[in-house]
Amino acid sequence: MYRSRFTENLDERTLDYLSSISEDKEIAPYDIWGSQAHTIMLYENKIITKKETTKILSSLEELKKENLSIKSDSEDIHELIESLVIKKAGKQAGGKMHTARSRNDQVSLDIRMKIRDDINTICSCLLEMIETLVSLAEKNSDAIMPLYTHLQQAQVGVFSHYLLAYADALFRDLDRFYVTYGRVNESPLGAGPIGGTSLPIDRQSTARMLGFKGLVENSIDATGTRDFVAEYVGQVAILMTNLSRLAEDFIIWSTSEFSFIELSDKFASTSSVMPQKKNPDILELTRGKTAQVIGYQMAILSNIKGLPSGYGRDLQQIKTSIWPASKIAISALLVNNAMLKTMKINKHKMKKALDSGYSISLDIAEHLVKKGLPFRTAHKIVGQLVQTASNLKKPLSSLSLPEIKKSLSGYKIDLKELYRVIKSMNAHSSLEQRTSHGSSGKSEQQRMILDRKKKIQAYRIGTVKRTNEVKVAFENLAAKIKTITK
Repeated sequence: MYRSRFTENLDERTLDYLSSISEDKEIAPYDIWGSQAHTIMLYENKIITKKETTKILSSLEELKKENLSIKSDSEDIHELIESLVIKKAGKQAGGKMHTARSRNDQVSLDIRMKIRDDINTICSCLLEMIETLVSLAEKNSDAIMPLYTHLQQAQVGVFSHYLLAYADALFRDLDRFYVTYGRVNESPLGAGPIGGTSLPIDRQSTARMLGFKGLVENSIDATGTRDFVAEYVGQVAILMTNLSRLAEDFIIWSTSEFSFIELSDKFASTSSVMPQKKNPDILELTRGKTAQVIGYQMAILSNIKGLPSGYGRDLQQIKTSIWPASKIAISALLVNNAMLKTMKINKHKMKKALDSGYSISLDIAEHLVKKGLPFRTAHKIVGQLVQTASNLKKPLSSLSLPEIKKSLSGYKIDLKELYRVIKSMNAHSSLEQRTSHGSSGKSEQQRMILDRKKKIQAYRIGTVKRTNEVKVAFENLAAKIKTITK
Protein backbone atom coordinates (compact mmCIF):
# COMPACT_ATOMS: atom_id res chain seq x y z
CA MET A 1 0.00 0.00 0.00
CA TYR A 2 2.88 2.36 0.74
CA ARG A 3 4.82 1.54 -2.46
CA SER A 4 3.48 4.46 -4.50
CA ARG A 5 6.80 5.13 -6.21
CA PHE A 6 7.67 1.54 -7.07
CA THR A 7 6.44 -0.60 -9.91
CA GLU A 8 7.09 -3.93 -8.20
CA ASN A 9 5.95 -5.40 -4.90
CA LEU A 10 8.32 -6.85 -2.32
CA ASP A 11 9.16 -10.49 -2.89
CA GLU A 12 7.97 -12.93 -0.23
CA ARG A 13 11.30 -13.38 1.55
CA THR A 14 11.98 -9.64 1.68
CA LEU A 15 8.50 -8.96 3.05
CA ASP A 16 9.03 -11.55 5.75
CA TYR A 17 12.37 -9.91 6.59
CA LEU A 18 10.80 -6.44 6.76
CA SER A 19 7.53 -7.26 8.46
CA SER A 20 6.94 -6.64 12.15
CA ILE A 21 3.34 -7.91 12.15
CA SER A 22 4.10 -10.76 14.56
CA GLU A 23 5.49 -8.33 17.17
CA ASP A 24 2.93 -5.61 16.50
CA LYS A 25 -0.03 -7.51 17.93
CA GLU A 26 0.91 -6.04 21.33
CA ILE A 27 0.25 -2.50 20.08
CA ALA A 28 -2.71 -3.17 17.75
CA PRO A 29 -5.35 -1.90 20.24
CA TYR A 30 -3.32 1.26 20.88
CA ASP A 31 -2.92 1.87 17.15
CA ILE A 32 -6.70 1.75 16.72
CA TRP A 33 -7.36 4.13 19.63
CA GLY A 34 -4.65 6.48 18.37
CA SER A 35 -6.17 6.43 14.87
CA GLN A 36 -9.60 7.25 16.28
CA ALA A 37 -8.31 10.21 18.27
CA HIS A 38 -6.39 11.45 15.22
CA THR A 39 -9.49 11.09 13.02
CA ILE A 40 -11.65 13.08 15.46
CA MET A 41 -9.00 15.81 15.59
CA LEU A 42 -8.96 15.99 11.76
CA TYR A 43 -12.76 16.37 11.80
CA GLU A 44 -12.79 18.98 14.56
CA ASN A 45 -10.26 21.03 12.60
CA LYS A 46 -12.33 20.74 9.38
CA ILE A 47 -9.71 18.71 7.53
CA ILE A 48 -12.17 15.85 6.84
CA THR A 49 -15.96 15.79 6.74
CA LYS A 50 -18.43 14.36 9.25
CA LYS A 51 -19.39 11.62 6.79
CA GLU A 52 -15.76 10.60 6.24
CA THR A 53 -15.13 10.70 9.97
CA THR A 54 -18.10 8.45 10.69
CA LYS A 55 -16.95 5.88 8.13
CA ILE A 56 -13.40 5.79 9.49
CA LEU A 57 -14.45 5.61 13.13
CA SER A 58 -17.03 2.89 12.45
CA SER A 59 -14.45 0.83 10.55
CA LEU A 60 -11.97 1.15 13.39
CA GLU A 61 -14.65 0.09 15.89
CA GLU A 62 -15.23 -3.05 13.84
CA LEU A 63 -11.48 -3.79 13.85
CA LYS A 64 -11.46 -3.82 17.66
CA LYS A 65 -13.51 -7.03 17.47
CA GLU A 66 -11.30 -8.72 14.85
CA ASN A 67 -8.13 -10.79 15.14
CA LEU A 68 -5.37 -8.65 13.69
CA SER A 69 -2.58 -11.17 14.28
CA ILE A 70 -3.48 -13.04 11.08
CA LYS A 71 -0.86 -13.57 8.35
CA SER A 72 -0.74 -10.48 6.21
CA ASP A 73 1.25 -9.03 3.34
CA SER A 74 1.45 -5.72 5.23
CA GLU A 75 4.80 -4.50 6.52
CA ASP A 76 3.44 -3.64 9.97
CA ILE A 77 0.28 -3.18 12.03
CA HIS A 78 -0.11 0.44 10.90
CA GLU A 79 -0.30 -0.53 7.23
CA LEU A 80 -2.58 -3.47 8.01
CA ILE A 81 -5.07 -1.36 9.97
CA GLU A 82 -5.10 1.41 7.40
CA SER A 83 -5.61 -1.05 4.54
CA LEU A 84 -8.51 -2.70 6.39
CA VAL A 85 -10.11 0.69 7.09
CA ILE A 86 -9.83 1.61 3.40
CA LYS A 87 -11.39 -1.73 2.51
CA LYS A 88 -14.31 -1.14 4.89
CA ALA A 89 -14.81 2.62 4.49
CA GLY A 90 -13.73 3.04 0.89
CA LYS A 91 -10.67 4.85 -0.41
CA GLN A 92 -12.34 8.27 -0.50
CA ALA A 93 -12.93 8.22 3.26
CA GLY A 94 -10.46 5.59 4.54
CA GLY A 95 -7.64 7.05 2.46
CA LYS A 96 -7.84 10.26 4.53
CA MET A 97 -7.24 8.63 7.92
CA HIS A 98 -3.47 8.94 7.59
CA THR A 99 -3.61 12.65 6.78
CA ALA A 100 -1.08 14.77 8.75
CA ARG A 101 0.71 11.88 10.43
CA SER A 102 3.38 9.30 9.63
CA ARG A 103 4.16 5.79 10.75
CA ASN A 104 7.09 7.45 12.51
CA ASP A 105 5.00 9.41 15.01
CA GLN A 106 2.35 6.67 15.01
CA VAL A 107 4.64 3.87 16.22
CA SER A 108 6.19 6.11 18.87
CA LEU A 109 2.68 6.90 20.10
CA ASP A 110 1.69 3.23 20.28
CA ILE A 111 4.86 2.26 22.16
CA ARG A 112 4.36 5.08 24.67
CA MET A 113 0.75 4.06 25.34
CA LYS A 114 1.77 0.41 25.82
CA ILE A 115 4.67 1.24 28.14
CA ARG A 116 2.46 3.67 30.04
CA ASP A 117 -0.02 0.88 30.81
CA ASP A 118 2.79 -1.56 31.62
CA ILE A 119 4.32 0.91 34.08
CA ASN A 120 1.02 1.23 35.92
CA THR A 121 0.67 -2.56 36.03
CA ILE A 122 4.24 -3.02 37.27
CA CYS A 123 3.74 -0.33 39.92
CA SER A 124 0.60 -2.12 41.17
CA CYS A 125 2.42 -5.48 41.24
CA LEU A 126 5.39 -3.91 43.03
CA LEU A 127 3.10 -2.46 45.68
CA GLU A 128 1.54 -5.88 46.24
CA MET A 129 4.92 -7.54 46.67
CA ILE A 130 6.23 -4.77 48.94
CA GLU A 131 3.10 -5.08 51.06
CA THR A 132 3.69 -8.83 51.35
CA LEU A 133 7.31 -8.28 52.41
CA VAL A 134 6.28 -5.73 55.05
CA SER A 135 3.51 -8.02 56.32
CA LEU A 136 5.97 -10.92 56.59
CA ALA A 137 8.42 -8.62 58.37
CA GLU A 138 5.77 -7.72 60.93
CA LYS A 139 5.10 -11.40 61.61
CA ASN A 140 8.81 -12.28 61.82
CA SER A 141 10.32 -9.44 63.84
CA ASP A 142 11.17 -12.07 66.47
CA ALA A 143 12.84 -14.49 64.02
CA ILE A 144 16.47 -14.17 65.12
CA MET A 145 18.99 -15.08 62.43
CA PRO A 146 22.59 -14.44 61.40
CA LEU A 147 23.18 -11.61 58.96
CA TYR A 148 25.83 -12.39 56.35
CA THR A 149 28.63 -10.64 54.52
CA HIS A 150 30.78 -12.66 52.09
CA LEU A 151 28.35 -15.52 52.92
CA GLN A 152 29.96 -15.61 56.38
CA GLN A 153 28.05 -14.88 59.57
CA ALA A 154 28.48 -11.21 60.45
CA GLN A 155 26.01 -9.89 63.05
CA VAL A 156 22.91 -10.89 64.94
CA GLY A 157 19.80 -9.90 63.02
CA VAL A 158 16.14 -10.65 62.55
CA PHE A 159 14.36 -11.93 59.47
CA SER A 160 12.14 -8.83 59.45
CA HIS A 161 15.23 -6.66 58.92
CA TYR A 162 16.20 -8.75 55.89
CA LEU A 163 12.70 -8.57 54.42
CA LEU A 164 12.53 -4.80 54.90
CA ALA A 165 15.85 -4.45 53.06
CA TYR A 166 14.23 -5.92 49.95
CA ALA A 167 11.05 -3.94 50.50
CA ASP A 168 13.20 -0.80 50.39
CA ALA A 169 15.02 -1.98 47.25
CA LEU A 170 11.65 -2.56 45.56
CA PHE A 171 10.47 0.88 46.75
CA ARG A 172 13.37 2.36 44.77
CA ASP A 173 12.31 0.29 41.75
CA LEU A 174 8.79 1.59 42.25
CA ASP A 175 9.99 5.17 42.44
CA ARG A 176 12.04 4.81 39.25
CA PHE A 177 9.01 3.55 37.32
CA TYR A 178 6.79 6.16 38.95
CA VAL A 179 9.03 9.03 37.85
CA THR A 180 9.62 7.61 34.37
CA TYR A 181 5.87 7.52 33.79
CA GLY A 182 5.90 11.30 33.47
CA ARG A 183 8.49 11.20 30.68
CA VAL A 184 6.65 8.41 28.86
CA ASN A 185 3.24 10.07 29.22
CA GLU A 186 3.84 12.65 26.46
CA SER A 187 2.30 12.43 23.00
CA PRO A 188 4.42 12.40 19.83
CA LEU A 189 1.36 12.23 17.56
CA GLY A 190 1.22 14.94 14.91
CA ALA A 191 4.99 15.29 14.63
CA GLY A 192 4.72 13.67 11.20
CA PRO A 193 7.68 11.90 9.61
CA ILE A 194 10.23 14.28 11.17
CA GLY A 195 9.40 17.95 10.43
CA GLY A 196 5.70 18.40 11.19
CA THR A 197 2.90 19.35 8.76
CA SER A 198 1.44 22.39 6.98
CA LEU A 199 -2.12 21.24 7.77
CA PRO A 200 -3.98 22.96 10.67
CA ILE A 201 -3.85 20.12 13.20
CA ASP A 202 -4.19 20.33 16.99
CA ARG A 203 -1.62 18.10 18.68
CA GLN A 204 -2.80 19.08 22.15
CA SER A 205 -6.29 17.81 21.31
CA THR A 206 -5.15 14.28 20.43
CA ALA A 207 -2.88 14.24 23.48
CA ARG A 208 -5.82 15.05 25.76
CA MET A 209 -8.10 12.49 24.10
CA LEU A 210 -5.51 9.76 24.67
CA GLY A 211 -4.84 10.70 28.30
CA PHE A 212 -1.39 12.25 27.83
CA LYS A 213 -0.24 15.07 30.10
CA GLY A 214 1.63 16.90 27.36
CA LEU A 215 3.60 16.66 24.12
CA VAL A 216 6.99 15.55 22.96
CA GLU A 217 7.24 18.98 21.42
CA ASN A 218 10.16 18.83 18.98
CA SER A 219 9.12 16.80 15.94
CA ILE A 220 12.61 15.35 15.41
CA ASP A 221 12.77 14.24 19.03
CA ALA A 222 9.20 12.92 18.92
CA THR A 223 9.78 10.55 16.01
CA GLY A 224 13.39 9.44 16.31
CA THR A 225 14.14 9.09 20.01
CA ARG A 226 13.82 5.86 21.97
CA ASP A 227 15.61 6.91 25.14
CA PHE A 228 12.34 6.45 27.03
CA VAL A 229 12.35 2.80 25.93
CA ALA A 230 15.95 2.32 27.07
CA GLU A 231 15.06 3.96 30.39
CA TYR A 232 12.02 1.76 30.90
CA VAL A 233 13.68 -1.56 30.00
CA GLY A 234 16.74 -0.52 32.01
CA GLN A 235 14.51 -0.13 35.04
CA VAL A 236 12.97 -3.54 34.36
CA ALA A 237 16.53 -4.93 34.32
CA ILE A 238 17.31 -3.30 37.70
CA LEU A 239 14.04 -4.62 39.14
CA MET A 240 14.80 -8.13 37.92
CA THR A 241 18.32 -7.88 39.36
CA ASN A 242 16.82 -7.15 42.78
CA LEU A 243 14.41 -10.07 42.43
CA SER A 244 17.31 -12.28 41.31
CA ARG A 245 19.35 -11.44 44.42
CA LEU A 246 16.35 -12.27 46.61
CA ALA A 247 15.93 -15.52 44.69
CA GLU A 248 19.59 -16.43 45.24
CA ASP A 249 19.26 -16.01 49.02
CA PHE A 250 16.11 -18.11 49.10
CA ILE A 251 17.71 -20.82 46.96
CA ILE A 252 20.56 -21.08 49.47
CA TRP A 253 18.26 -20.86 52.49
CA SER A 254 15.93 -23.57 51.21
CA THR A 255 18.75 -26.15 51.01
CA SER A 256 18.83 -28.92 53.61
CA GLU A 257 22.08 -27.44 54.91
CA PHE A 258 20.28 -24.22 55.88
CA SER A 259 16.53 -25.00 55.93
CA PHE A 260 15.74 -21.42 56.96
CA ILE A 261 12.74 -21.45 54.61
CA GLU A 262 10.62 -24.00 52.78
CA LEU A 263 8.71 -23.24 49.61
CA SER A 264 5.14 -24.39 49.23
CA ASP A 265 4.71 -27.41 46.97
CA LYS A 266 2.85 -25.07 44.60
CA PHE A 267 6.11 -23.26 43.88
CA ALA A 268 8.59 -26.14 43.72
CA SER A 269 9.45 -28.85 41.22
CA THR A 270 10.73 -32.37 41.61
CA SER A 271 13.23 -34.52 39.78
CA SER A 272 12.30 -36.94 37.02
CA VAL A 273 14.39 -39.65 38.71
CA MET A 274 15.08 -38.58 42.33
CA PRO A 275 11.80 -38.76 44.27
CA GLN A 276 13.15 -36.91 47.32
CA LYS A 277 13.92 -33.69 45.45
CA LYS A 278 12.10 -30.40 46.07
CA ASN A 279 13.71 -27.94 43.70
CA PRO A 280 13.25 -24.14 43.89
CA ASP A 281 12.81 -23.88 40.12
CA ILE A 282 10.83 -20.63 40.10
CA LEU A 283 13.67 -18.94 41.95
CA GLU A 284 16.21 -20.33 39.49
CA LEU A 285 14.07 -19.13 36.59
CA THR A 286 13.95 -15.67 38.15
CA ARG A 287 17.75 -15.61 37.93
CA GLY A 288 17.62 -16.88 34.35
CA LYS A 289 14.96 -14.45 33.21
CA THR A 290 16.97 -11.61 34.74
CA ALA A 291 19.82 -12.43 32.37
CA GLN A 292 17.30 -12.39 29.51
CA VAL A 293 16.05 -8.90 30.41
CA ILE A 294 19.61 -7.59 30.75
CA GLY A 295 20.11 -8.90 27.21
CA TYR A 296 17.08 -6.92 26.02
CA GLN A 297 18.50 -3.75 27.55
CA MET A 298 21.85 -4.30 25.84
CA ALA A 299 20.08 -4.92 22.53
CA ILE A 300 18.20 -1.62 22.80
CA LEU A 301 21.26 0.43 23.72
CA SER A 302 23.34 -1.26 21.02
CA ASN A 303 20.61 -0.49 18.49
CA ILE A 304 20.27 3.22 19.21
CA LYS A 305 23.88 4.15 20.05
CA GLY A 306 24.95 4.81 16.45
CA LEU A 307 21.75 5.93 14.75
CA PRO A 308 21.60 9.31 13.00
CA SER A 309 18.82 11.80 13.77
CA GLY A 310 15.35 10.90 12.57
CA TYR A 311 13.62 7.57 12.15
CA GLY A 312 15.55 4.54 10.91
CA ARG A 313 14.11 1.08 10.33
CA ASP A 314 16.58 -0.24 12.91
CA LEU A 315 14.17 1.09 15.55
CA GLN A 316 11.64 -1.56 14.49
CA GLN A 317 13.83 -4.18 16.20
CA ILE A 318 13.51 -2.45 19.57
CA LYS A 319 9.90 -3.60 19.89
CA THR A 320 11.03 -7.23 20.19
CA SER A 321 12.79 -6.30 23.44
CA ILE A 322 10.03 -4.23 25.07
CA TRP A 323 7.08 -6.62 25.18
CA PRO A 324 8.89 -9.66 26.64
CA ALA A 325 10.68 -7.44 29.20
CA SER A 326 7.30 -6.19 30.43
CA LYS A 327 5.83 -9.68 30.48
CA ILE A 328 8.78 -11.12 32.43
CA ALA A 329 8.69 -8.30 35.03
CA ILE A 330 4.94 -8.60 35.63
CA SER A 331 4.94 -12.40 35.81
CA ALA A 332 8.03 -12.43 38.06
CA LEU A 333 6.37 -10.04 40.51
CA LEU A 334 3.11 -11.99 40.54
CA VAL A 335 4.74 -15.41 40.99
CA ASN A 336 7.34 -14.32 43.54
CA ASN A 337 4.69 -12.48 45.55
CA ALA A 338 2.51 -15.60 45.65
CA MET A 339 5.57 -17.66 46.64
CA LEU A 340 6.35 -15.28 49.53
CA LYS A 341 2.81 -15.55 50.86
CA THR A 342 2.95 -19.34 51.12
CA MET A 343 6.53 -20.11 52.19
CA LYS A 344 7.31 -21.45 55.68
CA ILE A 345 9.92 -19.79 57.90
CA ASN A 346 11.93 -22.06 60.20
CA LYS A 347 12.78 -19.76 63.13
CA HIS A 348 14.39 -22.61 65.07
CA LYS A 349 16.89 -23.33 62.25
CA MET A 350 17.74 -19.65 61.92
CA LYS A 351 18.45 -19.31 65.64
CA LYS A 352 20.42 -22.58 65.73
CA ALA A 353 22.65 -21.36 62.88
CA LEU A 354 23.31 -18.16 64.79
CA ASP A 355 24.19 -19.97 68.03
CA SER A 356 26.85 -22.00 66.25
CA GLY A 357 28.76 -18.89 65.17
CA TYR A 358 30.38 -15.80 66.65
CA SER A 359 27.96 -13.07 65.57
CA ILE A 360 27.98 -11.36 68.99
CA SER A 361 31.67 -10.49 68.55
CA LEU A 362 31.09 -6.90 67.46
CA ASP A 363 28.71 -6.36 70.39
CA ILE A 364 31.47 -7.40 72.83
CA ALA A 365 33.96 -5.13 71.06
CA GLU A 366 31.54 -2.21 71.29
CA HIS A 367 31.11 -2.89 75.03
CA LEU A 368 34.88 -2.45 75.41
CA VAL A 369 34.72 0.76 73.37
CA LYS A 370 32.11 2.09 75.81
CA LYS A 371 34.67 1.40 78.57
CA GLY A 372 37.16 3.70 76.86
CA LEU A 373 39.27 1.32 74.77
CA PRO A 374 40.21 2.32 71.21
CA PHE A 375 38.10 0.34 68.74
CA ARG A 376 41.18 -1.24 67.13
CA THR A 377 42.32 -2.54 70.52
CA ALA A 378 38.84 -3.90 71.25
CA HIS A 379 38.78 -5.46 67.78
CA LYS A 380 42.07 -7.27 68.44
CA ILE A 381 40.99 -8.49 71.90
CA VAL A 382 37.73 -9.99 70.66
CA GLY A 383 39.49 -11.42 67.61
CA GLN A 384 41.85 -13.32 69.90
CA LEU A 385 38.92 -14.59 71.96
CA VAL A 386 37.15 -15.82 68.81
CA GLN A 387 40.32 -17.63 67.73
CA THR A 388 40.58 -19.28 71.15
CA ALA A 389 36.92 -20.34 71.10
CA SER A 390 37.29 -21.62 67.55
CA ASN A 391 40.33 -23.70 68.46
CA LEU A 392 38.43 -25.13 71.43
CA LYS A 393 35.36 -25.69 69.20
CA LYS A 394 33.02 -23.84 71.54
CA PRO A 395 30.96 -20.63 71.43
CA LEU A 396 32.31 -17.42 72.98
CA SER A 397 29.81 -17.63 75.84
CA SER A 398 31.27 -21.00 76.89
CA LEU A 399 34.80 -19.69 77.44
CA SER A 400 35.91 -20.01 81.05
CA LEU A 401 37.67 -17.24 82.96
CA PRO A 402 41.03 -19.09 82.91
CA GLU A 403 40.70 -19.55 79.12
CA ILE A 404 40.01 -15.84 78.69
CA LYS A 405 42.98 -14.90 80.93
CA LYS A 406 45.29 -17.16 78.95
CA SER A 407 44.06 -15.78 75.63
CA LEU A 408 44.42 -12.16 76.71
CA SER A 409 47.60 -12.24 78.81
CA GLY A 410 49.34 -8.91 78.47
CA TYR A 411 46.16 -6.79 78.17
CA LYS A 412 45.51 -4.45 81.12
CA ILE A 413 41.72 -4.75 81.26
CA ASP A 414 39.24 -6.04 83.80
CA LEU A 415 39.04 -9.65 82.63
CA LYS A 416 36.49 -10.64 85.27
CA GLU A 417 34.11 -7.95 84.07
CA LEU A 418 34.76 -8.99 80.43
CA TYR A 419 33.99 -12.58 81.43
CA ARG A 420 30.63 -11.47 82.93
CA VAL A 421 29.82 -9.53 79.73
CA ILE A 422 30.62 -12.49 77.51
CA LYS A 423 28.48 -14.78 79.68
CA SER A 424 25.52 -12.39 79.58
CA MET A 425 25.81 -11.49 75.89
CA ASN A 426 23.38 -13.32 73.60
CA ALA A 427 21.27 -12.70 70.52
CA HIS A 428 18.43 -11.07 72.45
CA SER A 429 20.66 -8.71 74.39
CA SER A 430 22.49 -7.83 71.17
CA LEU A 431 19.24 -6.78 69.51
CA GLU A 432 18.05 -4.91 72.59
CA GLN A 433 21.20 -2.79 72.57
CA ARG A 434 21.06 -2.09 68.79
CA THR A 435 19.63 1.42 68.58
CA SER A 436 21.19 3.04 65.51
CA HIS A 437 18.74 4.33 62.90
CA GLY A 438 17.77 1.58 60.45
CA SER A 439 19.38 -1.23 62.46
CA SER A 440 18.12 -4.67 63.48
CA GLY A 441 17.08 -3.34 66.89
CA LYS A 442 13.55 -4.15 68.04
CA SER A 443 12.35 -0.54 68.24
CA GLU A 444 13.78 0.20 64.79
CA GLN A 445 11.95 -2.78 63.28
CA GLN A 446 8.64 -1.48 64.62
CA ARG A 447 9.32 2.05 63.39
CA MET A 448 10.38 0.95 59.89
CA ILE A 449 7.41 -1.38 59.45
CA LEU A 450 4.98 1.42 60.33
CA ASP A 451 6.79 3.85 58.03
CA ARG A 452 6.71 1.43 55.08
CA LYS A 453 2.99 0.85 55.53
CA LYS A 454 2.35 4.58 55.16
CA LYS A 455 4.62 4.73 52.13
CA ILE A 456 2.72 1.89 50.43
CA GLN A 457 -0.55 3.74 50.91
CA ALA A 458 0.82 6.97 49.43
CA TYR A 459 2.16 5.25 46.31
CA ARG A 460 -1.04 3.25 45.90
CA ILE A 461 -3.14 6.42 45.83
CA GLY A 462 -0.90 7.90 43.13
CA THR A 463 -0.82 4.74 41.00
CA VAL A 464 -4.59 4.30 41.11
CA LYS A 465 -5.04 7.97 40.21
CA ARG A 466 -2.83 7.62 37.13
CA THR A 467 -4.50 4.42 36.01
CA ASN A 468 -7.91 6.04 36.37
CA GLU A 469 -6.82 9.13 34.41
CA VAL A 470 -5.99 6.97 31.39
CA LYS A 471 -9.17 4.93 31.85
CA VAL A 472 -11.36 8.06 31.99
CA ALA A 473 -9.64 9.52 28.92
CA PHE A 474 -10.44 6.39 26.91
CA GLU A 475 -14.00 6.31 28.24
CA ASN A 476 -14.45 9.93 27.10
CA LEU A 477 -12.91 9.09 23.72
CA ALA A 478 -15.30 6.15 23.36
CA ALA A 479 -18.25 8.41 24.19
CA LYS A 480 -17.07 10.93 21.61
CA ILE A 481 -16.81 8.20 18.95
CA LYS A 482 -20.33 7.03 19.80
CA THR A 483 -21.73 10.57 19.53
CA ILE A 484 -20.13 11.18 16.12
CA THR A 485 -21.07 7.80 14.63
CA LYS A 486 -24.67 7.50 15.88
